[in-house]
Amino acid sequence: MAVWIQAQQLQGDALHQMQSLYGQHFPIEVRHYLSQWIEGQLWDAIDLENPQEEFKAKRLLDSLIQELQKKAEHQVGEDGFLLKIKLGHYASQLKSTYDRCPLELVRCIKHILYTEQRLVREANNSSSPLGGMIDSMSQKYQQINQAFEELRILTQDTENDLRKLQHNQEYFIIQYQESLRIQAQLTSLATLPPADRQLREPSLLSKRATVEAWLTREANTLQKYRLGLAEKHQKTLALLRKQQTVILDDELIQWKRRQQLAGNGGPPEGGLDILQSWCEKLAETIWQNRQQIRRAEHLRQQLPIPGPIEELLNDLNSTITDIISTLVTSTFIIEKQPPQVLKTQTKFAATVRLLVGGKLNVHMNPPQVKATIISEQQAKALLKNENTRNDSSGEILNNNCVMEYHQTTGTLSAHFRNMSLKRIKRSDRRGAESVTEEKFTILFESQFSVGGNELVFQVKTLSLPVVVIVHGSQDNNATATVLWDNAFAEPGRVPFIVPDKVLWPQLCDALNMKYRAEVQSNRGLSEENLVFLAQKAFSSSSSNPEDYRSMTMTWSQFNRESLPGRNFTFWQWFDGVMELTKKHLKPHWNDGAILGFVNKQQAQDMLMSKPNGTFLLRFSDSEIGGITIAWRMVWNLMPYTTKDFSIRSLSDRISDLNHLLFLYPDRPKDEVFSKYYTPPLCKTLILVFVIISKSLFLLLELMDLNPSLHLIFTKRAPEPLIKGYSRHYIDITKIRRLYLVY
Repeated sequence: MAVWIQAQQLQGDALHQMQSLYGQHFPIEVRHYLSQWIEGQLWDAIDLENPQEEFKAKRLLDSLIQELQKKAEHQVGEDGFLLKIKLGHYASQLKSTYDRCPLELVRCIKHILYTEQRLVREANNSSSPLGGMIDSMSQKYQQINQAFEELRILTQDTENDLRKLQHNQEYFIIQYQESLRIQAQLTSLATLPPADRQLREPSLLSKRATVEAWLTREANTLQKYRLGLAEKHQKTLALLRKQQTVILDDELIQWKRRQQLAGNGGPPEGGLDILQSWCEKLAETIWQNRQQIRRAEHLRQQLPIPGPIEELLNDLNSTITDIISTLVTSTFIIEKQPPQVLKTQTKFAATVRLLVGGKLNVHMNPPQVKATIISEQQAKALLKNENTRNDSSGEILNNNCVMEYHQTTGTLSAHFRNMSLKRIKRSDRRGAESVTEEKFTILFESQFSVGGNELVFQVKTLSLPVVVIVHGSQDNNATATVLWDNAFAEPGRVPFIVPDKVLWPQLCDALNMKYRAEVQSNRGLSEENLVFLAQKAFSSSSSNPEDYRSMTMTWSQFNRESLPGRNFTFWQWFDGVMELTKKHLKPHWNDGAILGFVNKQQAQDMLMSKPNGTFLLRFSDSEIGGITIAWRMVWNLMPYTTKDFSIRSLSDRISDLNHLLFLYPDRPKDEVFSKYYTPPLCKTLILVFVIISKSLFLLLELMDLNPSLHLIFTKRAPEPLIKGYSRHYIDITKIRRLYLVY
């Protein structure tokens, strides 16, 4: 539940505390009218202590002002006029207040949101329905930020210890040099007369003994310091690895999964700003610890002391290198995926990004990224580290791109804007598999050097599966392959394994997500709609949703085997419905005017108890992408398709049919459809055409009597007979339909 919705339910002192958060610095009206937008922004992604983050804060300020202005523009009516003025004033006020210090706006809003969450949390006891309803995302972010703070403290602690160790070692070396000087003096006594030697030797021997005893003690102390420092580094690296696992194996993998579901019409995967900020903090902390370990190694080489420290430092070096290698290779990601249905000879785009590029100075020597298309088998071999160099399954034009560093956003990315698949090489297909079931992937690869070529990384990343087509007629079946893969792929799978059968409710979720996205509607598939689809998919007559809960649907049932008595598959029929609704029926679907998912018998049963002239709109069972009108007394018109609606809209066709009076169950048709009727002037022109058509229809009646007339109206006539009109033909079927309508 949105925080603002809960905050408005606060009472007593909690309500007063919430209200006190607002004022001239941030009006409560702004919080109210932009609540969804405000709670959707990644305020935690901005580090308030880092002046370089100011550009991000400025972008948020500008966006906030734009949203306020947009909200103001949409206000209408008398009350809307006053609100329009007020919101416009707030937009100017916020710009004036925070334009020079946008980080203060972020600080203000973060404080407001945190306080509201706390007040809501305290107001909801654990037994209430709202109890424990804490913003889980904020809680998770808080845990991650706390871990970073702990890492910062640990790293600072080891830095202090390292400086102390260095200071002590430098003093040890000075004393060691002193012991060598004393030893040299003792050696030189041999050249002196015995009397002089006896006079000076006891003092030097005493001094040497004192220094050597100190050196022995200090050597043990230095060794303890070194071991203690190594143990602290082990603790830091363990926490670093844990934090990196949370960010890369949880958060980044979840982002990639959201990105895949977005390909099916799911909600947007969200920006990468907060992930990049976390990865950059990881990179900074890892690099600081790596430099500390290298300095500790240098100190050991300067002053070798026998003991286990050498092996410990080797292990630490190996661990930190492994951690940074994982970070760099895992944060080379595809920000914008190439199209998953890819047509040859057609331009397409993609964007790859390195989330740590700005912090490790990779951009100082901009790397080049290469894109290659490879097959499913080649992708499997690649992940097994088998040699696949120079292997590809086609040729991509414009497949090289240099990564660019964008100073304002701090991102390092490569934008492939004009790629084109010139040719594709297909593998041998298995069994009934068609070309539209064969999966490929775009491999992006590059090489990064880090720390002045100290470390060099070969990086690779694979796109989501793509299906290659050569003709638009293959798009429907290719989309089915992509939909199934996006919906049911498991994280970390072997490319590109998906289950052959899934539970019907799982498929329903995928179909509903796709339908809402394609039609761009908030009205998805209802339970009744899904029951209808289940009846069609399983050739069942049951209308009980529970009967389908445990049923499974195979890929073959989905888009390989035709429906009983039809020459098309379940998916082809469903996709045709989506296309028709998206292109021609969207407003009527949103209005609830189209029942759609009703079979012929159901339509008859529903209409039988209604007055004559009652009608409903249902999708055709017999034709892909068709909708038919059923009315009482019950008759079903031949389905209308996209071709028909490109000539005349559904609402106008319903207006034309005078015997249609009420949309089921009892809504007058003009009340539902009149706002979509063609304006009268345009309609007059259409009526003129119809009058001409009626005249032509009279001629059609004479065709049976006069073959020469039939010749004139059905094919090119002899020149003398219809001079000047030999290239004009009449679609007799359409004329007959228009005549019947009018």
